[in-house]
Amino acid sequence: MRLAFMGTPEFAVTALKALVAAGHEIACVYSQPPRPAGRGQSVKLSPVHEAAEAMGLPVRTPAKLRKNSPGWEDEWAAFQALDLDAAVVAAYGLILPAPILAMPRRGCLNIHASLLPRWRGAAPIQAAILAGDAESGVTIMQMDAGLDTGAMLLRGSVPITAQTTAPALHDALAELGGALVVRALAENPPAIPQPDDGVTYAAKLTREDGRIDWTRPTAELDRQIRALNPWPGTYTHLGTDVLKIHAAVPVAGHGTPGSVLDDRLSVATGDGAMRLTRVQAPGRPAMAAEAFLNGRKIVAGTLLT
Repeated sequence: MRLAFMGTPEFAVTALKALVAAGHEIACVYSQPPRPAGRGQSVKLSPVHEAAEAMGLPVRTPAKLRKNSPGWEDEWAAFQALDLDAAVVAAYGLILPAPILAMPRRGCLNIHASLLPRWRGAAPIQAAILAGDAESGVTIMQMDAGLDTGAMLLRGSVPITAQTTAPALHDALAELGGALVVRALAENPPAIPQPDDGVTYAAKLTREDGRIDWTRPTAELDRQIRALNPWPGTYTHLGTDVLKIHAAVPVAGHGTPGSVLDDRLSVATGDGAMRLTRVQAPGRPAMAAEAFLNGRKIVAGTLLT
C-alpha cells in the first residue's frame, strides 16, 4: 500500500519501522521541522526524521499545513501528488486540515495512545498513570476534523500496575500501536463511532505540573513521580535548590508533610511517607539517593517545599 507517514517523537518511530517491515511503500515521511535542542542549542532532527533518513525515505518538514499559512498551497499540492492509499499519523504535532484528511483514498489513520474516548488530547500516557487507571492502550482511529474524535478501527489494551512508569508504558504502547496499524491497513475493519460518554481530556503538560505538593496523599505522589518522568519531571525545593525526583517508593512513616523523617531520605506526605530513591541536584547528574546523601548531609526534620 502506498502511504505517507506523519510523526515526530520516538513513540512514532516504532510504527514507521513496523510499516516498512510489513512491506508498505512509504512515499513520504512528514515530521516537525528541526529545532534547537540541548545546552548548545544545536539544531536537531526529530526522532522520526532521523529514522526516515536512516531508511532512505524522503522527508518533508512543513512548519504548518493550515490554509493560508506560509507555503500552504505548495504543501497541499505536494501531498496530493503523492497519490496515497492512506496516511498514517502518530504524534505528528500539526493539525491536518479537512482537505488534507480527504486526499488519501482511505483517509488518514491515527495511532492514539489511549483507549478512546478516554484521554483525548496531548498527554494520554501520563494522564492514565496520574489518574490511577487500571489499563491504557492504543486506538487506531479514522481521523476527522475534531480533536481525537474520529471513528475507531481497532483497539488494544495493556495493564497499568503500581510499578508502571511513563517510559515503560510509552514503549509498550508504541509496540502495540505499530502492530495495530499494520493490522488495520491489512484488515480494513469497520469504523465504529466513539461513544458520547466517558470522554476525558489529557492537557498538555507544563513544568509546574511536576512540582510536588507534600500535603497530597502518598498514592497520588507516587503516580505523579511515575507519570511525569522524564518529562516534565518532578521536583521539590531543598532550601534554595531545586531537587529533581527521578524515582521514589511509598514507605511507612508519618510527620509534617515535606519533612525528612530519617537518614534515607524518607519524606512525610499528607497521609504517610515516600522514600526518594533517585534524585538530581542542580548541576549534577541523576544519582541514587545513597550517593546523593554521601555528598550532602540532610538531617531528620529538614523541610522540603
